[in-house]
Amino acid sequence: MNYNTKRRIASLLAVPALLFTGACGSDSTNDSAAGVAEVKGKFGEKPEITVPKDAKPSDETVVKTVTKGSGPEAAKGDFVRLDYTVRKWDDPADLGGTFPAQGTGDQPHRQPVERVGQPSQALPAKVLDSVEGQKAGSRVLVQGTAGDLIGQNLNPQSGITAKDTLVWVVDLAGAAKVDPKAEVKGTQAAPEPGMPTVDAPSQKPATITIPKGVKAPTELKEQVLIKGSGAKVEAGQGLIAQYTGVKWEDGQKFDSSWDHGGATGFQIGTGSVVEGWDKGLVGKNIGDRVLLVIPPSLGYGADPSNALAKNTLVFVVDIVGAV
Repeated sequence: MNYNTKRRIASLLAVPALLFTGACGSDSTNDSAAGVAEVKGKFGEKPEITVPKDAKPSDETVVKTVTKGSGPEAAKGDFVRLDYTVRKWDDPADLGGTFPAQGTGDQPHRQPVERVGQPSQALPAKVLDSVEGQKAGSRVLVQGTAGDLIGQNLNPQSGITAKDTLVWVVDLAGAAKVDPKAEVKGTQAAPEPGMPTVDAPSQKPATITIPKGVKAPTELKEQVLIKGSGAKVEAGQGLIAQYTGVKWEDGQKFDSSWDHGGATGFQIGTGSVVEGWDKGLVGKNIGDRVLLVIPPSLGYGADPSNALAKNTLVFVVDIVGAV
């Protein structure tokens, strides 16, 4: 979803609000052996980052593969699911990140789902682009000045200056190629009693019609309109989907992936999206078209400042991939 709806459902971010206000960056420079941080630890676990004693950081931005994975390779335009952490060269304190706390085992935790080469609100462009050409399971070090990595979008209130050297470690948890124009196809089921009707023209936002004289439900309502044949959706996965959302109260569309370049990625089952999506999409199948009617308590109701806090939300979601 775009940042006016899906992304504001629940923040995926820890560092960006501190460091920068948007994505920025240029092509990575060559690796360097002098003044480069050392990274220890297993993939998927929070890394131990140390810097050479009494050494100055390299003058160049460094992109270094710490661990090579064996999964699908991430190419430009691919969807990726990531873990990351960041610190300053001269201060070991974490500036933020997503790695799970020790002792949490294999429980799903929040991870950003991004597209390589596309603007991100989780990582600067140079940091995100460092996973291009890497295989899932890889760990990458990115080291450079905040001015080079973040550029003009460096938040002046962060306490970070353009000359400060930042050290990022990124784990590529998953990568997938999904056409942003992908959509679910098949014979659509008739709506169940009391449910909205859906007309989903190809490559366009769906038209969702609210039934007349029917009160908005107070509990989550869901219906699979087209049954897919793909794998079952599991909590912690990154889903790639097309969607359209309208308000039950007036039937007005408030967002659609088709208005923002097509399929979008998001993590499911970790509180990264509205609870109605977590409850309604986990357990479905790749290739499903799902109709969701979400009461405020499972939508934006916990955020009274949100313009949709009091609305019952109706979504049609095509699950076109996972990462």
